[in-house]
Amino acid sequence: MYIILLRFSENKGLASDHMDGHRAWLKQGFATGMFLLAGTLKPGIGGGILAVADSLNAVSEFVDQDPFVVANVVTAEILEMEPARADKRLNFLLT
Repeated sequence: MYIILLRFSENKGLASDHMDGHRAWLKQGFATGMFLLAGTLKPGIGGGILAVADSLNAVSEFVDQDPFVVANVVTAEILEMEPARADKRLNFLLT
């Protein structure tokens, strides 16, 4: 499992120019099953994504395609996490 942090960079002002592409990229991530959850990092510092994939390389390659990353609107950090415990509502994440 992976936690992807997309933190705004000095080019944050270009976000509106690349928003349609970023949304299409997010949609593709959910359609392929890689993304489980996405949302805003408060207070307005960027976004966060919970993802699953076979490898860190697969996640990295996909993140590198995000128009926000390409245009340096955000900088991406990918954290690999091995879930060990979960609330019963999230037990499906332990498999």
